[in-house]
Amino acid sequence: MPALVRQKSANLGQVGERWLAALPDLVADLRHRWSISPVAALSGGSASCVLRVRTGDGGEAVLKLAMPETGFDDQVRTLADAHGHGYAHLLAADAERHAMLLELCGPSMDQLTLPPELAIENLCHTLAQAWTVPRPSGAAVDPEQEKATRLARFVRDTWDRLGHPCSEAAVATALRFAERRASGFDLDRCVVVHGDPHPGNALRAAASRPGAESGFVFVDPDGFLAEPAYDLGVVLRDWCPQLLAGDAKSVARRYCALLAEHSGVDETAIWEWGFLERVSTGLFVLAFGAEDVARPFLETAELLL
Repeated sequence: MPALVRQKSANLGQVGERWLAALPDLVADLRHRWSISPVAALSGGSASCVLRVRTGDGGEAVLKLAMPETGFDDQVRTLADAHGHGYAHLLAADAERHAMLLELCGPSMDQLTLPPELAIENLCHTLAQAWTVPRPSGAAVDPEQEKATRLARFVRDTWDRLGHPCSEAAVATALRFAERRASGFDLDRCVVVHGDPHPGNALRAAASRPGAESGFVFVDPDGFLAEPAYDLGVVLRDWCPQLLAGDAKSVARRYCALLAEHSGVDETAIWEWGFLERVSTGLFVLAFGAEDVARPFLETAELLL
């Protein structure tokens, strides 16, 4: 089990402990129900147990067992509605037990160590496919649950709870950007965003097929309604090693311009979402004890002020 998964499950207390303890019995049950046989554990991900399995017809697939409180229903709905466009094909799902069976894909984009510029281009092209997922019928967004509003609330509360682990200036900037994105919210411009389209969630497609023209497909969608700039801001949030190795602001501005160029989305909106996500992600990861993962996000946020 990846260390980050264990840290997250521990952060859930007894709920996480019960989830870990129940995994062997759950796998044994699904072996019979879905006619699968585990082959190996897979690395990657932060909120699930992921196994490569052999299927009854002699092929291979991926079994994902998500921990509680991870928005599993939204993941299943998004993958089912995508029908493989921008996403891995969903083969089976058990919503009650947070289990799903997915098509087997190749390595993730971060494992391929692509240059950031090429990764950004591929992520934009894959997102263009993912954004074609149809919106749920009658979908609406409660103003209090709009993404920028929720992130602002999280940043304020977590910064205080953790004893101000980054500067007040970084938090103030993140909150100002959150207010701007919330004030510009327009349901008519929203798409079903992935929600976390970083290179680790973009896998090499196993074969050339419709819906995977970029050569990659996404897994682990959050599947909520937001403007496309949100997903692009999440992409911009990463690249901490590159930012720390050079002129952080210049590097980040160049990557932001590339995201706008490849997507046709407003560059300012991407920048604002990117900074807000950088601060909120650093605080989120720090809150469950993974300081070594959290610190680069917060350090680069300071450099971008």
